[in-house]
Amino acid sequence: MFTEVYKQNIGLIDGLLAPDKSFDLIKRRLIAGKNELTLYYVDGLVKDETMLKLMQVFTSLKALPDSATEFADTNVPYVEVETTDDENKAIFMVLSGGVAILGDTFGGEAVLIDARTYPVRGVEEPESDKVMRGARDGFVETLIFNTALIRRRIRDTRLRIEYKTVGDVSKTDVAVVYLDGEADEKYVKWLSEKIDSIRTESLSMGHQSLAECLIGKKWYNPFPKIRYTERPDTAAAHILEGHVLILCDTSPDAMILPTTIFDFLQETSDYYFPPFTGTYMRVLRHVIFWLTLFLVPLWYLFVMHPHLVPDWLAFILPKERGAIPIAAQLFLVEFAIDGLKLASMNTPSMLSNSLSVIGGLILGDFAVDIGWLIPEVILYMAFVAISNFTQASYELGYAVKFMRMLLLGTTALFGVWGFCLGLLFIITLIATNANLNRRRSYLYPLIPFNGKAMCRLLFRVKK
Repeated sequence: MFTEVYKQNIGLIDGLLAPDKSFDLIKRRLIAGKNELTLYYVDGLVKDETMLKLMQVFTSLKALPDSATEFADTNVPYVEVETTDDENKAIFMVLSGGVAILGDTFGGEAVLIDARTYPVRGVEEPESDKVMRGARDGFVETLIFNTALIRRRIRDTRLRIEYKTVGDVSKTDVAVVYLDGEADEKYVKWLSEKIDSIRTESLSMGHQSLAECLIGKKWYNPFPKIRYTERPDTAAAHILEGHVLILCDTSPDAMILPTTIFDFLQETSDYYFPPFTGTYMRVLRHVIFWLTLFLVPLWYLFVMHPHLVPDWLAFILPKERGAIPIAAQLFLVEFAIDGLKLASMNTPSMLSNSLSVIGGLILGDFAVDIGWLIPEVILYMAFVAISNFTQASYELGYAVKFMRMLLLGTTALFGVWGFCLGLLFIITLIATNANLNRRRSYLYPLIPFNGKAMCRLLFRVKK
């Protein structure tokens, strides 16, 4: 707590912030008539024009009022101003980008001005979640910009945005967003208490660090428990449907809770087209998604047991087997695809597309020529690699990849029984992947069955 002595309060803030040891921490002394003001702020995180105008106002005063509250009410022409007697709150405001003002007539209080501004990129369309038609804006790394994008779409007095801080060192700003009356009240309360109970030094990786704090154990289950979006229109639609959003400062991703596996197969593009077209796109996405999981293991099972293949499908069996076993070929291509992805991510943008395409063609062509791979392996794995982009979740894409490799491995080891065993294990993983507070099944609305909700998920029904 601040004392009634101005000089002691200056010494207290100087000892905590140490402006003499950090060039970007500014301590600015001003004279207002016969009185003195001291301002603390971080260079680069305050609005220069605003600070210049405020300083002009302060230095033009003939004397300071007798209290910090009176000074804030009569002499601070700004929209976000408050007073405090807590030095920790003043320090937090300064480090967050605001301004703390001490005056020799303020006694044991300080005036706080939220004049912060952060370096920010434009709200352009997210690269990973584009639409052919519709809005072209996207979330950015600044929390207040993201809440404004949601407010712009939901002009309802029931919209609630609860502010929290997480991290003993980072003190990262976090917002819980929901629509009062639509979201599950118990779920909102549980989630809010869960965030408040997090004990960590910092959220260095933004939303991912926060997600790991919320999820905790069960690392062995790769299926994602949280859906992410960088699109404000998608976020607003989920809020109106009763979901809860978590926004994390420094991260452009909004976390959507609670989430089921069917939620990942919905895309924003479905709603920018007529219901019939949207339904076609959604059904096609479901079919392709499940094909990426089962197509390759099923084909390999038929290769191992040709007698299972009907005559009209005999053309799928390879005429040649290659120099190495087909199972090894499939695993080799799985790893090669991920290797090309990593190489593409680290390649300069002007070269990434051409190099990845050329690299894939050259590697595939030479691998077939020397007998490492057969054309059928490249065909099916190319289909899987491309089809994985029909849904936007990287986490779900890799979960399906791991399950496909597991199913392929059990099939290679134990044949038909191995395929059945792997399938049973996958179903078990999906069914037991409960949401964060275990109030809703990961397979809802299939389990427990809700026909109306299932119809809305599978088909683009006009409301």
